[in-house]
Amino acid sequence: MLCDVCKTETASVFLTQIVDGKMQKVNMCEACSKEKGVSDPTGFALADLLLGMGAAQPVERGGAEGTRCPQCGFTQTEFKKTGRLGCSVCYQTFAEGLEPMLKGMHKGIKHTGKCPERLQRTQERASAMRDLNEALRKAVIEEQYEEAATLRDKIKALEREV
Repeated sequence: MLCDVCKTETASVFLTQIVDGKMQKVNMCEACSKEKGVSDPTGFALADLLLGMGAAQPVERGGAEGTRCPQCGFTQTEFKKTGRLGCSVCYQTFAEGLEPMLKGMHKGIKHTGKCPERLQRTQERASAMRDLNEALRKAVIEEQYEEAATLRDKIKALEREV
């Protein structure tokens, strides 16, 4: 089995980590394991290794090694070492290389967040009420009274639900 890092030597160090029920395996040769600090258990994290191994490589293509975040001064080199960004502006500064990495790590690249079901229903009702009221206003202005009556009935039905 070949080393996942250099892809030339035979792997002799095999690491397995289970995160959120998903197993991640990394196979390395002796030289790459020493280079990545595997022999020092206190300074080693599989996430940092995975970031340093392949996921952070696109960041280098995104710009020169000296690219710095204008807000916090964080560099690509520091990102590769720590696996973390310095501030929210870093996401825009290093966006070109981060996008493929984030797509691989998460479901998407846009955070949608979570909302309690009850609040979501309330927000959907409020949005529907605004849309119906706007449509009613337009129908009255355009003198489409039959459509306005239908919209009025829908608004009353929605109000009764609440």
